[in-house]
Amino acid sequence: MFSSIIEKKQALILFLVEIILIVLIGTLLSYGSEETSDLLNNGTRVADKLRETKQFDGYLLRLYPMYQDVHVMIWIGFGFLMTFLKRYSQSAVGLTFLLGAIFFQVALLCNGAMHIKLGNKAYLSVESLLNADVAVATPLISMGALLGKVTYIQLLFIGTVELIMFTVNKYVGEHLFMVVDAGDSMFVHVFGAYFGLAVSFVFGMKEKPNVHHLEGASYQSDIFAMIGTVFLWLFWPSFNSASLTGDDQQRAVINTVLSISASCIIAFAVSALISKNNKFNMIHVQNSTLAGGVAIGTAAGMMCEPVGAVVIGALSGVISVLGYNYITPIIQKRLRIHDTCGVHNLHGMPGVLAALFGALMAILATETSYDYSLYEIFPARAPSSEIKIAEMRDTYGISPGLDRTAYQQGGYQILALVVTLGISVVSGLITGLIMCTLIHGWMAKEQQFDDETVWELEESQESCQKNQENEVSMNNM
Repeated sequence: MFSSIIEKKQALILFLVEIILIVLIGTLLSYGSEETSDLLNNGTRVADKLRETKQFDGYLLRLYPMYQDVHVMIWIGFGFLMTFLKRYSQSAVGLTFLLGAIFFQVALLCNGAMHIKLGNKAYLSVESLLNADVAVATPLISMGALLGKVTYIQLLFIGTVELIMFTVNKYVGEHLFMVVDAGDSMFVHVFGAYFGLAVSFVFGMKEKPNVHHLEGASYQSDIFAMIGTVFLWLFWPSFNSASLTGDDQQRAVINTVLSISASCIIAFAVSALISKNNKFNMIHVQNSTLAGGVAIGTAAGMMCEPVGAVVIGALSGVISVLGYNYITPIIQKRLRIHDTCGVHNLHGMPGVLAALFGALMAILATETSYDYSLYEIFPARAPSSEIKIAEMRDTYGISPGLDRTAYQQGGYQILALVVTLGISVVSGLITGLIMCTLIHGWMAKEQQFDDETVWELEESQESCQKNQENEVSMNNM
């Protein structure tokens, strides 16, 4: 096991990290005009404008339940989903709890850094908390690819670097390319999956991944993992729709429920079909049933029609199950990529499918089917001419756009996917290489997939006590 010196150093690093976060939050972040107790600030025209355009008070009341749903997904859904390992359940839930809390503060700082103006701090709101929660999902997805093989300090370093690169990539996609990704299937799921796989690839080059005797599941651990699955399945509509408003949000909820329901049914069916005895496989049920939530994410707020949502969900269920059964063994054997939780099958491939489906829906989107809301969903497609935009701006609050055609918007959607894959893979490889040079706290083979490495276990203490009692009795004989 780790030496007590290394364990103490890791604990001290946690103290240091939080101290740094306190300093940075105090330096860079503050309440927004809506949250401050200064009545003069609350009466500014900016706040009044927000109340007029978003019906501000009602908007916050609608946003907070969505935020709470996402909160539950991150800490319960992701945490318990990773408890399938028979000897690593405490680490799955406990480290998700710890790292999620740290990454949440890091995400607030990363998001705030993009909005800091010279001489001013970035402002926080309930919406900021929601965006931070969504961002935290990214390193937790990557954590699934590395689960049981790295220390929590390594996960902390990997996740912090990832959140910085995630923020850069999302800024490029949303502000420079002006693409639509309502459920963050590209920016969160694709980025998190391939960043984690890239780090795992580097680790595989250092040491060939082999089957570990503690890597499997037990009956009890599989049941606990299903808790995470059910929570994620129930709350995924909130994840895909929380950032939207009005009819876009309603469509996103409907489309997500339909898609994730279809992926659930098809995942069960395909799982039974490809097994030797036509029985369900718990790995498929725990993960592939959720693929529809990822696959509909990019186009969640678009008018893909109910049948489109069901079809894309069913297709994602097929892809995910086949990925677990056939693709995962291939990439482990030939590419040395060890994917503990199969994030490639739940987040990676369904995320790519979501991006492609979103591009298709962007190409098919017309003013005939969307009316002026077309330019709310795709701001870059709005007219740039003052004459053309005047009526839409006065009536609907639509700002001038870039005069993009449907095909141009679809092209930018594909470009955002390519850039996301490029940034996630390259930054993941670099992060993995850096980690391979850091010997401090490296987890030995015999320490992997074992809670006893970082947790005090009751059974271990009982075993030690029995050994001591036996030694005493032997000495007294």
